[in-house]
Parts: sequence; structure tokens; C-alpha cells
Amino acid sequence: MRAGVFIQTNHKQITGAIVAAHALRRYSSNNDRFDVTLMDTADYPFFQEYEGQEYLRDGVPRTWLNDDLQSFTPTRFMPPQLMGYEGRAVVIDPDIFATTDIWDLLSRDMQGKAIMCRMRSGPKGLVDKCMASSVMLLDCAKLSHWDAEARFRAMFTFEQDYQPWICLKEEPRDSIGFFEPEWNDFDKFTTDTKMLHTTRRRTQPWKTGLPTDWRPAERFRLFPPAAWIMRARRKLFGEYAFLGNYRQHPDINQERFFFGLLKECLAEGKITQEQLREEMARNHVRHDALEVLARTPDLPPAPVHPLAGVSRAA
Repeated sequence: MRAGVFIQTNHKQITGAIVAAHALRRYSSNNDRFDVTLMDTADYPFFQEYEGQEYLRDGVPRTWLNDDLQSFTPTRFMPPQLMGYEGRAVVIDPDIFATTDIWDLLSRDMQGKAIMCRMRSGPKGLVDKCMASSVMLLDCAKLSHWDAEARFRAMFTFEQDYQPWICLKEEPRDSIGFFEPEWNDFDKFTTDTKMLHTTRRRTQPWKTGLPTDWRPAERFRLFPPAAWIMRARRKLFGEYAFLGNYRQHPDINQERFFFGLLKECLAEGKITQEQLREEMARNHVRHDALEVLARTPDLPPAPVHPLAGVSRAA
């Protein structure tokens, strides 16, 4: 069976993507059975074509900015086409880090489904029934209707809304199955976690202290006035005005896990200290990253789970 793992990224999240690729390889004993591909928006010219143009997001016109932290999200629909609509693919965000063998997910029984994922957490999942496309297991042969570039272009003619697309609401419901939440654990890190998703952007461990460079939602169904305030803020003061800085992650073990992986990437030459300094200068990586690396303990050797023997109070 042909198989691949695809990591979405852009210039702002490239460090996370490199670390994510390292984690996939580190914890797998089946590395000869799948490829790992980084899908960088810079490699797909159609993203740049629409810089500064308005698109439809949750019924609201927004301006497309390739410099936004999450401009990579439309690439999550590209793997079936990149695989020639054959075989299996897993697609993940660049802030998702494996703690176990990804082959266990790639090779599982999909029970005839085209897509496997989990629901979003909070109101997005409970109220909007939004599915988390940040980690998907895909049967590429069953997704021949996926054309990410065409869908992306349709957002700018207002024929396609970003939100139902990203939430998989336009897929046949009976084509979607669900895997265990541990394969996309939202900022929850336990010995059961199979892939850690540092999904709360404000506390991503490698961003602490940097100015916020992501744009919040502008539709709040449970409290619409909040959306009005956010739209007014953006229009009057700019995209990132008054959004503050990234905060310290509340779970030190998640910070140690990320920097333990990054430490290995440096040791193995997957990223150089010069590249890391450049990313720090660009405000893509926290400015004290080298100091954090210096005090980060080594991770247990694979396949031992990174939290094995670690106290939650550590």
C-alpha cells in the first residue's frame, strides 16, 4: 500500500513543521513504509495570486494574507491529488507532534470510509458540528473530487465559504468516520496521547513572548456582540491590533517535549543554529529559544513515550 504523511506549513511555522517531521520518524518502526512531505504554501503559486484579496469566511468577507500564521490550512486538502488519488495519506498541521508510530493510524481499518478524523472541541464542535480537519486519515481513491486549488479560488468569487470547507461539512456524512481523540489531542498531554496538537495558538511553546500574528474568529454564535467588536477592532486599527503577545504554555511537559524534539533536530542537522537564529530574528521562534534548549532534558529513547516516568506536577 502506498502511504504518505503530509505536514502543512508556511514560512511562519516551518520550525514546527520540521520538528513534526522529526517526531513522525523518531517514533515509527515502519519508516520504510511511508513518505513524509512538507507542503509549504511558498511552493504553490496560487496562494500568492490572491494576496490582499477578499474571500468568504463564515459568511464574512476577510482579506487573504499569506503572512497570516495559518495561511497553510487550504493545503490540507491537497494530499489525495499529490498521491495521484491512490493509497493512504495522513495530513497534519505543523503544530502536531507524534508520540507513537504513525503507521498504526495509516494502516488501520477505515471500514469503507473516505476520511477519518475527530470533532472539534468547544462550541465549534458541539454547536457548529465542525470536524477537526487538522488531522485526517484519507483513502485517496475515494477523494477524487478533491481539488484544493479550485476550491481555494472559489473562495474569492464567494462561491465557496472557507468555514464549511475546513469543517468537512460539504463531504457526505456517511463517508466520514472517527478515530480516537488521542490521535489529535488538543493541548492535552498524557501517556495515552498519540499525537499532541498544540492547538491553542496563543500558547504554542516555541512562540512565547512574541507579538500575536494570527487573526481571531469574527463570528461568535453564542455571543454575537463579540464578533461586532472584533470586526470593528480590525477595521479601525488593523489585523493584529490589541491582540497582545503569545503566552507561556501552562503545561511545562508540552514545552519540554517540543524543545526536546527541537534539540534532537539541531543535533542531527535537520535545522541549524543559524537557521534557528534567523527564525528568532523574524519573530517566528521565541527569542529565548537557545536558553530554553540549554535547560531542556533529553527525551527518553524511542519508542518510550515522552511522558513515561514524568510526574504531572513536574
